Amino acid sequence: MSDTSNERRRFQRIAFDAPTEIIQGERRWTVELHDVSLKGLLVKRPPQWNGDPNHPFNVSIQLAEDACVQMEVVLTRTHGELLGFVCRHIDLDSISHLRRLVELNLGDETLLERELAALGEGD
Repeated sequence: MSDTSNERRRFQRIAFDAPTEIIQGERRWTVELHDVSLKGLLVKRPPQWNGDPNHPFNVSIQLAEDACVQMEVVLTRTHGELLGFVCRHIDLDSISHLRRLVELNLGDETLLERELAALGEGD
């Protein structure tokens, strides 16, 4: 659990609402995005949730008509009605969109650079 606590300290969560979908194989869930960071996301558990925590998920966050963040994630925690996912893979376009979102919300380039450096320290 200390790794998760450490990640929470190193990565600022941005409260953000955008159309978000979680996909695992043939299953799809439209979810309410609670917050997002450079390392993952937190969503409200959707009705009929039956995702397999032993397999990765794909997430799509529609930021704008022409901007979408797509990442491969793993479920790392469940707390009440919230599901926490950690990003395992993200493409260059998606990380660029996410970086810009974080940059606009942090309002501090030093914090952004610290978070980007912490990304490089991960597994």
